[in-house]
Amino acid sequence: MSSITTAPDRAAASVTVGTGPLGIDDVVSVARHGASVVLDPAALDGVAASRAIVEGLAADPEPHYGISTGFGALATTFIAEDRRAQLQASLVRSHAAGSGAEVEREVVRALMLLRLSTLMTGRTGVRRETAETYAAILNAGITPVVREYGSLGCSGDLAPLAHCALVAMGEGEVRDASGETTDAASALAAAGIAPLHLAEKEGLALINGTDGMLGMLALAIDDLRMLLTTADIAAAMSVEGLMGTDAVFAADLHALRPQRGQAISASNLRRLLAGSPIVASHKGPECTRVQDAYSLRCAPQVHGAARDTLAHAASVADAELASAVDNPVLTLDGRVESNGNFHGAPVAYVLDFLAIAVADVASMSERRTDRFLDRARNQGLPPFLAHEVGVDSGLMIAQYTAAGIVSELKRLAVPASVDSIPSSAMQEDHVSMGWAAARKLRRAIDGLSRVLAIEVMTAARGLALRTPLVPGAATGAVVSLVAAAGAVPGPDRFLSPEIEAVTELVASGEIVARANARAGVLA
Repeated sequence: MSSITTAPDRAAASVTVGTGPLGIDDVVSVARHGASVVLDPAALDGVAASRAIVEGLAADPEPHYGISTGFGALATTFIAEDRRAQLQASLVRSHAAGSGAEVEREVVRALMLLRLSTLMTGRTGVRRETAETYAAILNAGITPVVREYGSLGCSGDLAPLAHCALVAMGEGEVRDASGETTDAASALAAAGIAPLHLAEKEGLALINGTDGMLGMLALAIDDLRMLLTTADIAAAMSVEGLMGTDAVFAADLHALRPQRGQAISASNLRRLLAGSPIVASHKGPECTRVQDAYSLRCAPQVHGAARDTLAHAASVADAELASAVDNPVLTLDGRVESNGNFHGAPVAYVLDFLAIAVADVASMSERRTDRFLDRARNQGLPPFLAHEVGVDSGLMIAQYTAAGIVSELKRLAVPASVDSIPSSAMQEDHVSMGWAAARKLRRAIDGLSRVLAIEVMTAARGLALRTPLVPGAATGAVVSLVAAAGAVPGPDRFLSPEIEAVTELVASGEIVARANARAGVLA
């Protein structure tokens, strides 16, 4: 599963973590672009103050959950003072039970940063050195090896977070800054980081959170903001290449249905098609076409609905980024209270919503690609855009590839959050499956980038075959970019490298950057 690495120029050199919320861009900067972490001194003082409350409760002969008791179904078991350090370490070791492939570096960095952000709120009761250790691990480029399976999304992302906490203890596996696998003790020693010896409640505080699914949501939002603009660019190229009309994108028509995302996509399409010689070439009365197919005419409606879904997901992410998720949690007035804020339902729902939107945008894109290849619908272009019809297959199988991906995206759109499976002796009897929703969304986003790349590649070839007619300035710039990657008309050749090259142009944001340079910054 590849990751999309967009807009490194937006990445901050460092991100300050304090009592206030991080932004989505902060998460992306640290997780994806390697920004360093700075801890706010005032917030560290707050961490120390809240730790004093926990230490007071630890000395209380009355049991307090997570401080002097066991966990989950064992919450009624009192733990003697001389066994509590072992309790916390045992919690982390036993919960680091992930299995499967390694999770991507950017995901692990995101979840560590978000756990650190919660620690810095002062609502978890950890020691200041615990927060400082997490910051040091991030800044040293050490990445705990986290396995793909293990989280049910309640109580948060237990197993993935436990793998990270284990590394902070000097145990388990990591990848160092160069990407080499090594043991945690060696990596920490090389970076001058002392392993943690966990005190009361700290094991719980390090593993009770929605940080994995939230980190993947933040990264997905960053990806989709770029990919939905790419979808508008691809649609504009297809409208031109298929001799469609831009009249349906008029602002007054879209004002009749005031959906915000729809208006944004329609505006993008108007800007991309403004001054297009191809569009102008068939605007006269000699054109007998009444209206374009839905995949062209309704692009703003579908892309816009996806944009609105993305905006809702971002609002949920912003609320979650402003949260202090732990159990038990220290309240502002000094109480230590059990709660259910670790349940991942809010994040899980929007992760699933986004997978639905991704599948639909990709489905529409594939339909536009298919229109280019059918001589009955492509307005005079050769079948399959082949160089020598009957000898060459052109882009026939590129469409098969897009169709296969779209079919998988439909399966990935089946929501994970409607599932639940009981655990912990029925104490945790309803779970969110948010981690699973996030994992499948990452795969779906990768698929969308490939489907859009195939449309861009196909539309670019179709536009090149319209010579002497030429596209507009922005879409023409994208055609030139695709041609420079080797995707040009001609006899059949090994096509996979061209698809991969254009996919990289999509995933890197270069397609959007090239269009922005000619059309102004698109929304």
